[in-house]
Amino acid sequence: MVRSLPVTLLTAFGAVAVTLMMVCYALEDRAPAYTLGFAVACAAAAAYGWLVGAWPFGVVESVWALIAARKWLRRRTP
Repeated sequence: MVRSLPVTLLTAFGAVAVTLMMVCYALEDRAPAYTLGFAVACAAAAAYGWLVGAWPFGVVESVWALIAARKWLRRRTP
């Protein structure tokens, strides 16, 4: 018998953050707003990593958030 695992708000938050990361990354070439969305989603995924105690994930996602934010600053129109 397979038991279903409970989905907590924290787990749902992490799943939404990673899903938004994938969507924004896929659409990044269309507009700078998607690059900003990717940066925000990376920051959310980093927060999730820190909150669940997966600090290596939190560190990597924090770095990706900074890289994406820098890329957005360069891409945005003046």
